[in-house]
Amino acid sequence: MTGPAEGRCRCGKLRFRVTGAPLFTAACHCRGCQRMSASAFSLTSCYLSAAFEVIEGAAVIGGLHGAPKHHFCSYCMSWVYTRPEGMAEIVNVRTTLLDTPPCEPPFLETYTSEALPWARTGATHSFETFPPMERFQPLMAEYAQRHFN
Repeated sequence: MTGPAEGRCRCGKLRFRVTGAPLFTAACHCRGCQRMSASAFSLTSCYLSAAFEVIEGAAVIGGLHGAPKHHFCSYCMSWVYTRPEGMAEIVNVRTTLLDTPPCEPPFLETYTSEALPWARTGATHSFETFPPMERFQPLMAEYAQRHFN
């Protein structure tokens, strides 16, 4: 996944484009993501904000309507992307909405303490909660080394 790549919501009215490579891919097992995705976990490909654009349609804020900002298609209400709180420079795109989603398991997974006992992702790194911010720079460097060198 080195972009450009496009993706869409369920109905196709909201389309987006990413350019370049993701910073990392992840699965989140928290109960909030389970409820919003109606699944065992949510899948994310994290990109720099400058590498992401909505090219068609409109997004509306959904979820808890607070921080972080979860963006949904205004028509079908598919959860499309998230702008994490305090990190305006990145956007988390729902990986499975890419026209060609990655075939490999997510690189990291968070909130395994809330994971359903049968939900396994095969992630390289697992965290019981959200990893400390100081861990992300080395994780992103490792992801880049493994996937793009």
